Amino acid sequence: MKKIVELISEDLKQAFALKGYDEKYGAVTVSNRPDLCQYQCNGAMAAAKVYKKAPIMIAQEVVSALQENSKIKNIVAIMPGFININLSDEFLATYINSMREEKDFGCEKEAAPKKVIIDYGGPNIAKPLHVGHMRSAIIGESLKRILKFMGNDAIGDVHLGDWGTPMGLVIAELKRRKPDMIYFDESFSGEYPTEAPFTISELEDIYPTASAYSKENPAFLEEAKRITYLMQNGHRGYMALWKHMQEVSVTDLKKIYDNLNVSFELWKMESDAQPYVTDMVEYLKSNNYARISDGALVVDVKEETDTKEIPPFMILKSDGATLYSTTDLATIVERVKLFDPDHMIYITDKRQELHFERLFRCAKKTKLVKEDTNLQFIGFGTMNGKDGKPFKTRDGGVLRLEHLIKMVTDEVYRKVMENRSMDEEEARQVASKVGLAALKYGDLSNQAAKDYVFDLERFTSFEGNTGPYILYTIVRIKSILDKFYDTGKAISNDSDILPAASGVERELMLQITRFSDMIHLAYEEQAPHRICQYIYDLADKFSSFYHDTKIISEENSEERQASLILMITLVQDILLTCIDLLAFEAPDRM
Repeated sequence: MKKIVELISEDLKQAFALKGYDEKYGAVTVSNRPDLCQYQCNGAMAAAKVYKKAPIMIAQEVVSALQENSKIKNIVAIMPGFININLSDEFLATYINSMREEKDFGCEKEAAPKKVIIDYGGPNIAKPLHVGHMRSAIIGESLKRILKFMGNDAIGDVHLGDWGTPMGLVIAELKRRKPDMIYFDESFSGEYPTEAPFTISELEDIYPTASAYSKENPAFLEEAKRITYLMQNGHRGYMALWKHMQEVSVTDLKKIYDNLNVSFELWKMESDAQPYVTDMVEYLKSNNYARISDGALVVDVKEETDTKEIPPFMILKSDGATLYSTTDLATIVERVKLFDPDHMIYITDKRQELHFERLFRCAKKTKLVKEDTNLQFIGFGTMNGKDGKPFKTRDGGVLRLEHLIKMVTDEVYRKVMENRSMDEEEARQVASKVGLAALKYGDLSNQAAKDYVFDLERFTSFEGNTGPYILYTIVRIKSILDKFYDTGKAISNDSDILPAASGVERELMLQITRFSDMIHLAYEEQAPHRICQYIYDLADKFSSFYHDTKIISEENSEERQASLILMITLVQDILLTCIDLLAFEAPDRM
């Protein structure tokens, strides 16, 4: 189903051509002055330079050819040559009825669907999720859903860190605390226990302790590195502990990600790329892509056009050890082998941009990916406190993600109990959904690359541009529909949405029609904040319409009432679709 802007553009292009001008000048856009008109065409301004004619004269000629157009209520030429367009209410109603009948409201999908792998997790095992992990999860989940909505095969990968020195530090600390564990007995040849010798809480205490201790004790750090080397080379006891760490961590991570309504199709780990490293290194050497620099194996990725220094991409350290860069490159090899994706997206803190630029250059230069494979980095800004610095706990520590979720949920629960009468269990369930919406909308309504301030009071407000306000709008519509159907009334199958009977109704209908424009923009720009802005405007226009219109009034004819019910049902369905793309849900009541 074509977007309104495309349909009107077709008519304007025909009019330009009819009057002897190139049709390309007939492109129409949504008006940047909604107080003057709904749509506008500025093509006469550009055409004037080519045809050596006053732009207002060209605009007037084009306008004269469209006076009888059934889609247009009025069209005028404005000095110095703008064409202002308002649509007819009949055309608007016809368009909205078509949206209502079409799958996904008539939104045209990707003409050439792609297989896309999105890397948007990135936590390390044996360490808790903290606020720094939140943005990649929230942004990545939404982008994955947008990609799928547009018809692509999108695959989310959590890509856990489980192969570096942090693993050695944990094992070294365990050895320091419990040296008699059978995992450290070199003579033990039996089966190791299936149950982990630690809980997630104990594990989460071990790593920071080990990390702090290693900074003060070089010998301990060297021991951790030695253990890491032995683990990576198959030491039975260390491998068994490493597997326990994976199992315990993944169980806990899945629980927290579930609470965040984030899911991954793949639970791959850094270690999964290890089997590809040896052959990859040999390939780079034998094809003369890599060279030795100070004992290390590197690939030059600097280009002649670079205006800044781009260091070589390191494949192996001088002692032959692998790095994160090694496994990142091997992960690309693994993904190509297993999935052959058209597009790979990495979502991390924007400060990692240089690393990914070098990684992508290396993959392309060494032909580890096809020439037309799209490798993309999306860097996000920082969630800051009101002091403008990265968000911390009151004592200056890094806040765990599950504690942040609880903080927001508890604040919503307080507000629900303060303003509504419902039992505690229902209030907790409502607060869980509304709190998640507050957190996610507060994040996603900002452009991903920008820093933003976490404001608990504003994010959890039931008024203004917030997640709770969006959900409240959905719940309000549901309440109206329930009241209507509770009267025993029904909508006949041949009922339609009628032309607007007021200005606020017309504004709501116009906003409804812009769904496809918004989805395409969010998809092309990979920008969930476009969805947030659209649904806030839709909710706001619905609110104005609701306060100005008697929907379930006996004064309405059956035809008029059916029209209103169908339209607010469409608004609700669009809002529900959009919040699903943002990965949160609406409660039945608030």
